[in-house]
Amino acid sequence: MVKIGLFGLGHLGKIHLQCLLQTDQLFELIGFYEPDSNRAAEISKTFGLRAFDQPEELMRHCDAIDIVSPTSTHYSLALQALEHHCHLFIEKPVTQTVAEAAELLEKSKEKNCIVQVGHVERFNPALLALQNEKLLPRFIEAHRLAPFKPRSTDVSVVLDLMIHDLDILHFLVKSPIREIRAHGVALVSHSADICNARLEFENGCVANLTASRISLKQMRKLRIFQEDAYLSIDFLEKKSQIVRLFDQDSGKQGIELDTPSGKKILQIEWPEAQPVNAIQMELESFAHSILHNQAVAVPLYDGYQALKTAEQIDSALKKS
Repeated sequence: MVKIGLFGLGHLGKIHLQCLLQTDQLFELIGFYEPDSNRAAEISKTFGLRAFDQPEELMRHCDAIDIVSPTSTHYSLALQALEHHCHLFIEKPVTQTVAEAAELLEKSKEKNCIVQVGHVERFNPALLALQNEKLLPRFIEAHRLAPFKPRSTDVSVVLDLMIHDLDILHFLVKSPIREIRAHGVALVSHSADICNARLEFENGCVANLTASRISLKQMRKLRIFQEDAYLSIDFLEKKSQIVRLFDQDSGKQGIELDTPSGKKILQIEWPEAQPVNAIQMELESFAHSILHNQAVAVPLYDGYQALKTAEQIDSALKKS
């Protein structure tokens, strides 16, 4: 069992708290640190958990730390935890700057600590349903739209929302980026609230990403176009779809189409998505990595890579 401490009891932190308590076969929740004394007292009373007054005091009692505090605190807390030889689960974005993430990479290697980043869409049932598919994207289109929420305006929409799709993008394409173009507008905060970015990879793949936190509706969709298929992933509805074209003599069943290269068979599949609690699943994955010394599902380098691309997009936004 992993002795774990929780840092941050905001909206997402409370969800992590519930998941850690429900995973009591893997985690022993030692306590939490929350600088808001009123919130700390309320949580302590409700759940019968110890609220620690100092971060270091909690770290001394733990094997691992779950950091769900504001992004501005991630670096300092993670650094302290690594000095105490604690394994780390850090919510996205991993840090405020690429330089901070790079330092954590080196420190985690030095201390031989396991670090997992909370890119929760990796555990979305819609994506998991495609894990046995051979994905070779040539073009990717992503839309991530959300209504305005004041609690997220300490960072741009790129770090707030688009970073989810940047992580998925790197996970799928696995090729260095050749060029980035981006445009955005700040409407209700001091940084971009809506952004469109076009990324070209060295292997020829192109991705077009749009993120907005001032939308009237929610949308979290990603579409993959490749030579043998079109795949659609709806992260919000947790559904995926695969559309394929086959030669008429392939023996496949489907819709018959006339094309310039002859008759084709259009086949549509809806892969079965298993209902899961994605946050609980990623925390369980983290525990198994510690207990069995296994590679984590979303390593620190992946968080660093997504943050680096996000920083490059923010830089392109300023130029435009």
